[in-house]
Amino acid sequence: MDGLDVESICKSFRTSHGTLPVIDRISFSQSQGEVVCIVGASGSGKTTLLRILAGLEKPDSGSLRLAGHPVEGPGPERAMIFQQFGLMPWLTVLENVLFGLAPGGLSEEEKLARARDAIERVHLGGFENYHPKALSGGMQQRVGIARALAVRPRLLLCDEPFAAVDAITRQLMQTDLLNIVTQQKSTVLLVTHDIEEALFLGDRVLVFSSRPARLLRDVKVDIPKPRSHEVRVTPEFQAMRGMVWDILQANQ
Repeated sequence: MDGLDVESICKSFRTSHGTLPVIDRISFSQSQGEVVCIVGASGSGKTTLLRILAGLEKPDSGSLRLAGHPVEGPGPERAMIFQQFGLMPWLTVLENVLFGLAPGGLSEEEKLARARDAIERVHLGGFENYHPKALSGGMQQRVGIARALAVRPRLLLCDEPFAAVDAITRQLMQTDLLNIVTQQKSTVLLVTHDIEEALFLGDRVLVFSSRPARLLRDVKVDIPKPRSHEVRVTPEFQAMRGMVWDILQANQ
């Protein structure tokens, strides 16, 4: 399989009060080019799962395979967009995006071309030589997205990428990200606590229980892409939103 296979992942953390179970036998598959969103309450283990997929944490048990290969640590075939911008303030926009390409085997010309292309895709053309402090929060997060896109990963992991921006900017960036990943046929796994965001962006929505996370429902979003924000007020969208809300409420 060219996509992602997650099989019976479990994860606990040791604390001063004993063992804290965080993830309980999570299993799912994701096809190449598919956008899957994970929705659940805060603290339900969503980010921990993403960190395991990024190779930043080790599961206690279970297995992960990407394109048929075991996931056993960080790798260039995966890139992650974090909640916070994670930019280096002393570097310009272009330099921040290029930094993500540093470990690769590309020539300097190829790196520059990829970085500039990614910057254009997130609508930051003309800001290449600006430093992060001169940018708004939304623009800083666009830099973070461009840095991940420039790597051209097989799997793009997004940890609530719009949580730190205002509501209007959030909706605009949702549309931009949806258009970008649709054009590039990117495989995206995005974590959010926002049901509308999950349904707007995802081909499927995985509904997680409260901690320890268990997969409660795998919801297929049968709404054609590209999607406009008007889709949020349709009866079909609102019915799915209500269904996901009811599942989450019943499992708190």
